[in-house]
Amino acid sequence: MLGPYTTTATHDSTSTTTAANSTGTTSASASNPTTTTTAASSTSSTSATDTPPGTTATSDIPAVECDMFAQNCPEGQKCMPWSNDGSSAWNATKCTDIMPNAGKPGDPCTVEGNGVSGVDSCEKAAMCWGVSQQTGEGTCVGFCMGSLEAPTCPNGLNCIITADAVLIICLPGCDPLLQDCPWMDLCVPQPMGDGFVCVLDESGDAGQQNDPCASPNSCDPGLFCADPALAAECDPMAPGCCLPFCDLDMPECTNKGATCVPWYEPGMAPPLLDHFGLCRLPP
Repeated sequence: MLGPYTTTATHDSTSTTTAANSTGTTSASASNPTTTTTAASSTSSTSATDTPPGTTATSDIPAVECDMFAQNCPEGQKCMPWSNDGSSAWNATKCTDIMPNAGKPGDPCTVEGNGVSGVDSCEKAAMCWGVSQQTGEGTCVGFCMGSLEAPTCPNGLNCIITADAVLIICLPGCDPLLQDCPWMDLCVPQPMGDGFVCVLDESGDAGQQNDPCASPNSCDPGLFCADPALAAECDPMAPGCCLPFCDLDMPECTNKGATCVPWYEPGMAPPLLDHFGLCRLPP
């Protein structure tokens, strides 16, 4: 598989766990029939959708107050990820009260403060995801079950572990050509492993084709933060460059000299992705 900087990876047919870091990965491999655990790359923080900093810096508070898998908080509380330093990135865990009539995964939800406050209206072992800055509303998603070594999710969902296991959520896979992630997330390749994941869109006003980029979620939908050497239009000094995905059956590449190059080596593509490629200069 072609990666952001032409890296390659292998696929585990049951569960793949990679070192947790922090771009905000929010879904998992469409190619794994059971559970894939993935982690985000180290170039961008894991942050809440449309949620600016809003918590008070509390650097003296322990980063890990409770265990996300064990949910070992007192009765009536749940272990939640939150930001303990005033940033918009989940970096700690704490016990928070479970609200009356708490929502189950799939139910609408609200948060107090902002999306990284750790306080929401979802039930135990669930959190409010895709929170809108305008409304403070999102959707409850469940946490991964099992353990860090053997995480699981129900109903064919995929376990995503990131931010040093502060964030452990169950989400569906995605199609990079359809860009069918919920909550207006981006569908991009897993940082390690096969398949594709949903990540929070941090492109802002930038992230257009041939724009410089520094992380998988800094390009617009349908674009990938690739090696700048893969397009003549890219700044060779940039850490990355936004290039478009393409359909090998209907290639539409507009950069000079670019062709639709298969993403996977022959015979290695997961089901339904044998036609998937990247518009780039030929290898």
